[in-house]
Amino acid sequence: MLYKEWLNEWLNHYIKTSTKMRTFTRYTELTKLHIIPYLGDIDIIKISPITCQKYISFLLSSGNLKTKEGLSSNMVNIIITIIQSSLNTAYSLGIINQYNFDKIKRPKIKEKQIECFTLIEQKKIEEAVLKDKRIKMIGILLCLYTGLRIGELLALEWSDVDFKTGIIAVSKNCFDGKDEEGKYCRIIDTPKTITSKREIPIAKQLVPLLKNIKKISKSQFIVSNGEKEISIRSYQKSFELLLKKIKLPPRGFHSLRHTFATRALECGMDVKTLSEILGHKNPNVTLNRYAHSLLSHKKEMMNKLGNYYDKKFTE
Repeated sequence: MLYKEWLNEWLNHYIKTSTKMRTFTRYTELTKLHIIPYLGDIDIIKISPITCQKYISFLLSSGNLKTKEGLSSNMVNIIITIIQSSLNTAYSLGIINQYNFDKIKRPKIKEKQIECFTLIEQKKIEEAVLKDKRIKMIGILLCLYTGLRIGELLALEWSDVDFKTGIIAVSKNCFDGKDEEGKYCRIIDTPKTITSKREIPIAKQLVPLLKNIKKISKSQFIVSNGEKEISIRSYQKSFELLLKKIKLPPRGFHSLRHTFATRALECGMDVKTLSEILGHKNPNVTLNRYAHSLLSHKKEMMNKLGNYYDKKFTE
């Protein structure tokens, strides 16, 4: 059996039925784009850890078929996971005689630097959003004050907002993918993780604004383009153009989430509460990710502690 034949069987009968739709879509795209062109025509029983390791080296050096540049360590690690998982399943079914692909050496993942907007930059963004006549732009403001991920934001419906209690229920996520005919579309899925399903209190200052938006909205979704849904990429592009218009340095949409977390810590929100609002697995994830944001708070607390120091003992 050729490896590409097994990969198709594995994806459709083992991954599609047991993982989130986003995982299946991602695995399928990477398999077709990267794995099959290089390893697909090899008999599955002839694939070895050395074969795979040479393939990994190729991906890191010139794996991008269009630009001939190396792929990121993160993407290569996902591809390794696909290879290991597919071959492990093949071994458990007796298709291959042994499994030793855990010997594949993974590239080190570089920690992404947390980028957030300064308070002055944030105010410029807020002013630009409020001046913009397009309803969809209000989602940017919502992210700055809730920490929602972009997929959670675009999947958010008016029925998810309880104006009486002032609570937003996060129960869905969305991503850009392809339908069965291969056409690009927006796919609604369950939240990223179990803890991503959560309730977020709305700042009381934002409630009147959301109520006014709801009155003129023509969509079931809070963020929309008239009656049309908005794709992830399209909304990211709108954000890029907004930053360019107000002459701020380019940053990814996720920087809004980082900005929310940073402002929350600066105003004294405890880490456990912030962790729950962000939908992190546990407070340690939040602490590790935003430790830099706590530095100014640490200095302030140390200076307060220093107030107990009596100078007269050293004068």
